[in-house]
Amino acid sequence: MTKSESPTTAIPFWRDERYLQLLGQVVFIAIVLLFGYFIFGNMVAGLRRQGMTLGFDFIRGTAGFDIAEKLIEYSRGATYLRAFQVGLLNTLLVSVVGIIFSTIFGVILGVARLSSNFLVNRLAAFYLELIRNLSLLVFLIFWYLGVFLKMPRVNEAVVWPGSIYLTNRGVGIPWGIPTESFGTYRWILLFGLFLAIVVAYILNEQGKRTGRPPLTLVWATGAFLLIAVVGWFVLPVSPLALDVPFVKGLNLSGGLILSPEFMALTSGLVLYTAAFIGEVVRAGIQSVSRGQVEAARAVGLNAFQTLRLVVFPQAMRVIIPPLTSQYLNLTKNSSLAIAVGYSDLFYVSNTITNQSGRAVEMFSLVMATYLSFSLITALFMNWYNQRIRLVER
Repeated sequence: MTKSESPTTAIPFWRDERYLQLLGQVVFIAIVLLFGYFIFGNMVAGLRRQGMTLGFDFIRGTAGFDIAEKLIEYSRGATYLRAFQVGLLNTLLVSVVGIIFSTIFGVILGVARLSSNFLVNRLAAFYLELIRNLSLLVFLIFWYLGVFLKMPRVNEAVVWPGSIYLTNRGVGIPWGIPTESFGTYRWILLFGLFLAIVVAYILNEQGKRTGRPPLTLVWATGAFLLIAVVGWFVLPVSPLALDVPFVKGLNLSGGLILSPEFMALTSGLVLYTAAFIGEVVRAGIQSVSRGQVEAARAVGLNAFQTLRLVVFPQAMRVIIPPLTSQYLNLTKNSSLAIAVGYSDLFYVSNTITNQSGRAVEMFSLVMATYLSFSLITALFMNWYNQRIRLVER
């Protein structure tokens, strides 16, 4: 074989797939950057024609509008930045509460959908099919106008056990007001949290050694609650004074008053998202082979033990990825709060935009905020997914 026919002869770079792939990626990135540069330049030119420039100095200006619901101090004289923070915290509240309750309800629906009880199975199937085929926006508006605004007036409030008031002005529930001993009680709760972490770690290590997973969450929660209860009675003064709601004129007073807007948005998102989570849970459970269930029954595990120790640990590997998408959807769908008048991030930002005229800057902040929410949620869920994934040889 001659030297020119040697199989090791170098391939010209214009025919080498490695160089061609790299060149294609570079060209694509260059096109994207040029397009972005063109769009940005066009935007700057348009703003300049209107006598405006890009900048966030306006965020220190006076807001001049009220916000009905707020978790931090706010007044009309506060800055736009403070108003944005109020909307941000309101969105976080709805998202966190929604994720927790939609997960609980969704798991119940998913398990009920596979129940051998005909009535439970059919009711779960009916709910899942009904809710999943509705428009979320329509559902939220109906839930707000047809349920919470149609509740009895304040002077005709429905009172549930525990001094829970249901009215068209909101839902009033008992709430605790911190006393002078609450500062000490926070340290007790911090110690209880530390003890719960230690208990969870010990039980996990024990489960690895014995091969019998313990009820880690139950025992860790029990340890925390034990310290919390003991600390409550050890202190000379109760750390919280119970504040019970009551009717005062045409409104509710005292306790914690949950507005119709907050209740409609949160409960609507929970009921809607739980339907999709229920289908995710059902699919995950059905992905576990029947032989695994039969083997668990053969060694004497009851139905609950089989579900907790055998089915769910394997099903979680299938459940987590689509569950992450549902969490992200719930957080982003909270922007529909504007339809029911709840002061979330989008609602407040829209008001700031109308007053300041800074649409580009404000919606850039809104997009960056929602992107941050999504990335943080996905990062946590991906970390958890890595922990429970099936390790292959």
